[in-house]
Amino acid sequence: MYERSSFEATLAAAAGDDASLLAELKQSFGQSLAYHVDLLSRARCDGNWFVAAQRIRGLAASFHATELMQMADTALRSAPGDPVILRELHGFIEKSGFGRARRA
Repeated sequence: MYERSSFEATLAAAAGDDASLLAELKQSFGQSLAYHVDLLSRARCDGNWFVAAQRIRGLAASFHATELMQMADTALRSAPGDPVILRELHGFIEKSGFGRARRA
């Protein structure tokens, strides 16, 4: 289940009363997440997989997205191309409404 509370609180603190800034932050987060999940999906070597997973973890940590941080940690422990964690990440993007990650 997508955990909205800490993520939403972080965004609200950053945007204050500016609704357009809040929307822009959400959109930027979603685009960045989709981009890095796409990179992870295309990674075939340990180095590229590790860098993409670390970037997803950093993005999640920056916005206090706990569930996403846990998925990134799982990816860091997984082999490149692991279909289970890739499905989970794509599912997270879809159910959270952050946009669509391109699938390779």
